Amino acid sequence: MTLFEPNTNLMGMGCWPIGGEMHNGDVSLGYSRSDDAEAIRAIHAALDAGINLFDTAAAYGAGHADRLLAQALRGRGEAMIVTKIGLQVDEATKQVTAPDPDPAHVMPAIDRCLDRLERECIDILLLHVNDMGLAVAEPLFDQMESARAAGKIRAYGWSTDFTASAEAMADRDGFVAVEHAMNVFLDAPRMQAALDARGLTPLIRSPLAMGLLGGGYGADSVLPGDDVRASDQNWVAYFRHGRPNPEFLARLDAVRELLQSGGRSLAQGAICWLWGRSPACIPLPGARTAVQILDSAGAMSHGPLPPVVMTEIETLMPRTPDSEDRAR
Repeated sequence: MTLFEPNTNLMGMGCWPIGGEMHNGDVSLGYSRSDDAEAIRAIHAALDAGINLFDTAAAYGAGHADRLLAQALRGRGEAMIVTKIGLQVDEATKQVTAPDPDPAHVMPAIDRCLDRLERECIDILLLHVNDMGLAVAEPLFDQMESARAAGKIRAYGWSTDFTASAEAMADRDGFVAVEHAMNVFLDAPRMQAALDARGLTPLIRSPLAMGLLGGGYGADSVLPGDDVRASDQNWVAYFRHGRPNPEFLARLDAVRELLQSGGRSLAQGAICWLWGRSPACIPLPGARTAVQILDSAGAMSHGPLPPVVMTEIETLMPRTPDSEDRAR
């Protein structure tokens, strides 16, 4: 089953940043400085720039990103939506807590997504629990298959960085995509090879390393305390104590000029690097503003970085190809 025609310049817009406030207990999981009016302008700017794929989740803003997306996309039936379920979400308190392993909760969660998104059918539904065990995940995907048969979703997949998880589900008829972390700092050759061998679409989250590859942050940058990047959770590697991680700033400085080759902006170069790795990659750069998504969208006019530039970047970027899969 194929939802995307081969296109070396295909990308989407990630909607985590527009969701705004969300928490796990007292820990912030959302991006700060979100503004609803600007978020809608960003979605419209994306559409006008040729982006018609939007990646959201029930968890983003505890449902708020879904509602903003629905408002912005009214009358735009050509837009495709990827969304995610599998976490316990309370819209009233903005709390996003533990994984929800109960298969009986899948259909109601899909119905809530459809209601928030003002859609009759979701294009791709993903399981939003990166490291869920296969025995627990299997019944959830059974329910997604039932939802596909009922016309509630067109297809489904998994947001996971664990190659074995993707491989275990690959033979299901409706399983078409895996959303995984990948960027200039973090290659994912094992996952890429597995998806290519099985004809699955790689949806790339964190293509700009939570904004660090966008070029707007330097050593003196300080993020607000309510920003997820200031939360010091162990999976937030690109920022430490509310500041850009010096280790990654040094890596960025080493390849900055290469990424900007051919007149690309830094963000565009980072996205074009992904297409240089594989034309099947669909980057999903997050954006809060129209300026941000228009900068990213400019990558489509450039296309993949040239092979010689890709090779030179690899000589400068430290890699650990044999490292074990882990949630990113």
